[in-house]
Amino acid sequence: MSILLDRESKVIVQGITGKMARFHTKDMIEYGTNVVGGVVPGKGGETVEGVPVFNTVKEAVEATGANASLVFVPPPFAADSIMEAADAGIKYCVCITDGIPAQDMIRVKRYMYRYPKEKRMILTGPNCAGTISPGKALLGIMPGHIYLQGNVGIIGRSGTLGYEAAAQLKELGLGVSTSVGIGGDPINGSSFKDILEWFEQDPETEVIAMIGEIGGPQEAEAAEYIKNHVTKPVVAYVAGLTAPKGRTMGHAGAIISAFGESASEKVEILEAAGVTVAENPAVIGETIASVMKQNAA
Repeated sequence: MSILLDRESKVIVQGITGKMARFHTKDMIEYGTNVVGGVVPGKGGETVEGVPVFNTVKEAVEATGANASLVFVPPPFAADSIMEAADAGIKYCVCITDGIPAQDMIRVKRYMYRYPKEKRMILTGPNCAGTISPGKALLGIMPGHIYLQGNVGIIGRSGTLGYEAAAQLKELGLGVSTSVGIGGDPINGSSFKDILEWFEQDPETEVIAMIGEIGGPQEAEAAEYIKNHVTKPVVAYVAGLTAPKGRTMGHAGAIISAFGESASEKVEILEAAGVTVAENPAVIGETIASVMKQNAA
């Protein structure tokens, strides 16, 4: 098994006619993802990489049975595109777009909560690398060849550190069940806690790796959830141990403003919850391998 995404997922790309969207659509199709269409208002009837383009998500869903969407829409219009996907019955949406105003994301989250939980679309991102279930499907911009299929679930705020973890695991002959980028913005669709819940229920995932960073309360909330609800071993790495307080570092959400938001405080909180924390990014793979070995013993 895997979470959120598998061979059966029928994917559409919102904003498919853009340069980067075309590039990554081609990449996803070559990886084996079942891309069934794209959506760009006013460009219905065209084709991109052999898949049809529709004017609306509703049209695309009706014509193709799509249940997953990748949003490659510019920041001013991205929030509307996410809400359109939710309205059309898309089950899982990944938003790659960086620079969506926080106010727009507040509106998106309120909008999605109009639906009962069982009908509510799952959103990851914005400002994320996407989701990959190796050997099955890729929904995003990550390089598929660095991911081996296996039993480690990865959740990351940082896309590149998620790649680093996967590449290190591959070198050690270890693979990934699913890797989920939740994005680095202050307000995102899904938190560590949300994805931890999915991995806890997934029989294929044996160990969960969390890639965190400074800023925001998500790692502290995840630690609380792990302590009370997660039975599987969790390994974490938190970026930004030397980051100064009050300065944005990289992502819009990477700014320390309160207790529990610095890397050192997050490490302390996670370790207190029983999480094994990697000392630096170079040993993420080794740390996961060591925990897997202990778990198997």
